[in-house]
Amino acid sequence: MIDESDDPVILALTAGGEALAHRLVAALGGGTVHGRVGRVGRADYHFDKTTKYLADLFREGRPIVALCAAGIVIRALAPHLGDKRAEPPVLALSEDGASVVPLLGGHRGANRLARRIADLLGGHAAVTTAGEVALGLALDDPPPGWHVANPEAAKDIAAALLAGESVRLTRAAGPGDWPILPDGGTTDDAPYHIAISDHRPAEDASATLHIHPPSLAIGVGCERLAPAQGLVDLARETLAEAGLADAAVAAIGSIDLKADEPAMAALSRALDRPLRLFPAAALEAETPRLANPSETVFREVGCHGVAEASALALAGPGASLVVPKVKRDGYTLAIARAADGMAVDPARGRARGHLSVVGIGPGDAAWRTAEAVSALRRAEVVVGYGLYLDLARDLIGGKPTHESALGAEEARAAKALALAAEGRDVALVCSGDPGIYALATLVMELVEKSGSRAERAVALTVVPGISAFQAAAARLGAPMGHDFCLISLSDLLTPRDTIMQRLEAAATGDFVTAFYNPQSQRRRTLLPEAKRILATHRPPETPVAICRSLGRPEEAIDLVTLSDFDPETVDMLTLVLIGNSQSRAFDQAGTPRLFTPRGYARKRGEANP
Repeated sequence: MIDESDDPVILALTAGGEALAHRLVAALGGGTVHGRVGRVGRADYHFDKTTKYLADLFREGRPIVALCAAGIVIRALAPHLGDKRAEPPVLALSEDGASVVPLLGGHRGANRLARRIADLLGGHAAVTTAGEVALGLALDDPPPGWHVANPEAAKDIAAALLAGESVRLTRAAGPGDWPILPDGGTTDDAPYHIAISDHRPAEDASATLHIHPPSLAIGVGCERLAPAQGLVDLARETLAEAGLADAAVAAIGSIDLKADEPAMAALSRALDRPLRLFPAAALEAETPRLANPSETVFREVGCHGVAEASALALAGPGASLVVPKVKRDGYTLAIARAADGMAVDPARGRARGHLSVVGIGPGDAAWRTAEAVSALRRAEVVVGYGLYLDLARDLIGGKPTHESALGAEEARAAKALALAAEGRDVALVCSGDPGIYALATLVMELVEKSGSRAERAVALTVVPGISAFQAAAARLGAPMGHDFCLISLSDLLTPRDTIMQRLEAAATGDFVTAFYNPQSQRRRTLLPEAKRILATHRPPETPVAICRSLGRPEEAIDLVTLSDFDPETVDMLTLVLIGNSQSRAFDQAGTPRLFTPRGYARKRGEANP
């Protein structure tokens, strides 16, 4: 389910809604304001197409509170409705704050969020689901971190309560503040049963609703680079043998030295629970509570136990071991239960840092990938060159940013890596694609040579983007229809002789060629050399595309011939694309087109044009 604590999107369409949106964020203690361009001045993010923006947020699974008419939201989301158990909470809120209407995801947090907003604003939550109206609770919508093992049983039990029948409630683990049944709704001999437990349910208990609170913490250790699947198997088998429910596990803990172990990441994915890391000193403080302290482990890592200590540190004060250390095939595992009446706090310890190297394309928001949008919205902090940060400002909003000058690429990459090594979710922004003349390769170099285990343990994701040559090709038609190459004409990092060799190879190989970094105020000689070399192998009428500021308001594309091409017209914001000997240009109703035949004419038996 979507956690109610997930920050909701507060969507404002007017200046009146803007004030209420900020008031609501302050009252909730979280959330972001998304405002309509031209109507809402102060917002964390801006958008211009309301219907599309709502649909995009919905598909991303974002909780939405829309300060507008419910009909606007309904029309925007109706084509995208599917599985009601997978849909995020969606609410409509009147601009006077008087009416809060949970439209979707009522039993996935929307009803609870509606009641909370109504309480904060002094309004009315228009909750219409029968169980909540009559009982004040939804049995299939537990608090954050709780899990219902068999939600299909909730309907019959809710119906029994609505009919005035009694239901048996037993609580073997977790806090006692949910569910609270109506007065007179509990009796020991009732046919229906709600069982709050961290144990696996019996198979024949069809009249029992099994709810698992987040009461368990798993602590793990492993030998260096132990096979990932082995730890997953050990965890599942240990839970099963102890009769414990996987869903009652709130988080997985280990020593921070193991942050980069594949087995840890695999277990986190398999159980869909966060991995939390502790320094040796924090684990050593748990020694009095360990069942199996080890001097050998202390000599190796600085604490007397990893698995047991991690489980106890994560489960919190008063926790106890329900499964002492199990050791098998290079893995260790222990399970702890939170103190009576308590839940495991999955925020204890720190997360494994994550660095996303994000390509945002040439600059046009329409050319961003969904993965890039998600990475920037998810990031806690964003690093980048000022221009690139500005191009993504609608996604970055008010998050902390670290900006550096155009030539400070290594400083940017190092800063992003260092922040991620602290356990933060970091996005490093690049224009175009991060792996094409951009920062992904520099990040890889820094990670490879880093002497910091924390930096080498960072989870690293490269998020692709549309590169300038792809944008140019799309605008022109199909210039890369056959073999092509990309060459950077910057000799700041690449020796001039190497660039000359590559130019000769591209010319003799008859590759369509795109030039990145073609010319700057100081570098003025390589582009004329490139023209000269290609002109010796291609006819003078070979088309050349001069593509400036692709994807930005000042975009301009000119088509000339190789003989007429003037390198002096080119600057650093320009991509130069030179066709091969077969490339052809034409005008299509005022639009310049350029394409390179693949050979279909020969396949059809036609003569070459």
